[in-house]
Amino acid sequence: MNSPVETASLDYSVGDLLVRSEAHVGIVTMNRPEKLNAMGRDFWRDLREVLARLEGDAGTRVIMITGAGDKAFSAGGDIASFAELKALEDKRRFQMDAMRTFAAVEDTTLPVIAAVNGWALGGGCELTLACDFVVASDKAVFGMPESALGLVPGFGVLRAPSVVGRQMTKLMVMAGERLSAREALEAGLVQRVVPHERLMDDALELAHKVAANSPYAHAVGKRLINRGVDRAEFDYSVEALTVLQSTEDTAEGVRAFLEKRRPQFRSRSS
Repeated sequence: MNSPVETASLDYSVGDLLVRSEAHVGIVTMNRPEKLNAMGRDFWRDLREVLARLEGDAGTRVIMITGAGDKAFSAGGDIASFAELKALEDKRRFQMDAMRTFAAVEDTTLPVIAAVNGWALGGGCELTLACDFVVASDKAVFGMPESALGLVPGFGVLRAPSVVGRQMTKLMVMAGERLSAREALEAGLVQRVVPHERLMDDALELAHKVAANSPYAHAVGKRLINRGVDRAEFDYSVEALTVLQSTEDTAEGVRAFLEKRRPQFRSRSS
């Protein structure tokens, strides 16, 4: 069962990310369990730094990302932090920062495994889409509920169609439909579902199996499999999300979230 990682067992930490090594596996833990491992504004830069450090370590062959605590992999972006963004350029910079990080997960030559211990919502779900494999606890839940904030998941709308299909993506994005671990497995988002108490053991078993094979073959294979990934579409997503973030719908969605009420969106004609 996942629990907050003890600092004494760490190799190092970067912001809210804790990093330790176990037999060629770099284990990265998002460590804000009291906030359901919500992703603050520094998260994106910090994760890129961790990925670069692990890729530069000759002893690391596989990266595993998980969440601290027993409830969430990550419940997504920290909405309170997001609400502090006022200037259009700050909103654009935030979107670019997030997209660069998802790209870094996809582009690192090391295989990346998501060990999903609970809720993977919003940016948490998008992060699993960027990973190479997803091992989920039988208690895991996946969703992209950004439409409740007047937004869409900028990376999720690009990647989910190729993983779970266009219609399932629309259901998750437009209706906010959440998938159980088993439903996510059937949809192709998850590769393995394991008993909650065995998550870390089973994810590490897979990581060690991958690490035993050629890292050069991994790097080439990953690049070839991902060859259809189009980075140009990121630019459109960033601009579209920047515009959405500036609408009254998003302002109302964020206010409603922080005030713990249902948002009242305007009609299209108003």
